[in-house]
Amino acid sequence: MTAVLILGLAAGLDFLLGDPWGWIHPVQIIGWAIDRGKAPLMAWGDRVRLQRLGGIVLGLGVVLGSGVVGGGLVWFGAGVHPLLGRTIAVVLLASCLAGRSLRDAAADVLTPLEAGKIEEARSRLGRYVGRDTANLSEAEILRAVLETVTENAIDGVLAPLFYGIVGAILGTQIGTGLGTVLGAVALALAYKAASTLDSMVGYRDAPYTHIGWFSARFEDGATWLPCRLAVLTLALLSGRPRRVLSLCRRDAPQDPSPNAGWSECAYAAALGVQVGGNNVYRGQVKVKPRLGEAERVIDRACITAAMALTRRCFLLWLGLGMTILLGLGC
Repeated sequence: MTAVLILGLAAGLDFLLGDPWGWIHPVQIIGWAIDRGKAPLMAWGDRVRLQRLGGIVLGLGVVLGSGVVGGGLVWFGAGVHPLLGRTIAVVLLASCLAGRSLRDAAADVLTPLEAGKIEEARSRLGRYVGRDTANLSEAEILRAVLETVTENAIDGVLAPLFYGIVGAILGTQIGTGLGTVLGAVALALAYKAASTLDSMVGYRDAPYTHIGWFSARFEDGATWLPCRLAVLTLALLSGRPRRVLSLCRRDAPQDPSPNAGWSECAYAAALGVQVGGNNVYRGQVKVKPRLGEAERVIDRACITAAMALTRRCFLLWLGLGMTILLGLGC
């Protein structure tokens, strides 16, 4: 029951504590490694082939390195004392989940907005999104918050859980005790590293066009399956699966991202709202495809409902994962 217990404790730790300000987070260390690794690649300038090759080395090195280091810490801790190894595993797995962080980020923006402090809400929103926020209306702020919590629900919450469960199952090939824990931590951290790489260097624009192409595609591929499983789960939880899946098939392919469009559209369809439209980035207007049907306006209740859907999906996956692991004697 080691892997089952650790998954449950990690989920509980994220729900209760999240990512406390001032604490060193594994993503910070991963980000530091990416910064150090990309610096020499950027110095190569227009040497496209070298940058693309370097991008592959950077991507694989950070992903594999994160998994190996995370698993190694658990293994070392377990060698000192089994309880220490399990504690390290719980902390590392919890750090891969961002459920509490998403809830806190949404509340950070919505609280001043509800108090009529729109300038403060715009400023706080700028901490979490890439779009320009200085001139956003209240409706646009609400849309931005909803789009953020629905897109990041996949790569920040559900996909890390998925890979933690898959890693634990694969770890049974090593052993049903420590092996499952090592597998869960290693695979979840490896996915977290892929997601961090994508957010830091996975851009089509210079100077990351060639450096980040591999990281962007790797993350797209790693997120594809958990994203589709999440869409199916959300459709079932919505109570109108045919409607949700129909709108996803109609609208999601219009988004240039192979995953973000599907996740945002699934939530929009389940909630009966529409997302997308004009966004401004560094003064340039970018038109995002419209996803879903505007059966209702986006308000705080809608955003709360979106986060509740994520929580229900998370708990369903967690329960299924635990059941499978119990059946395997883990």
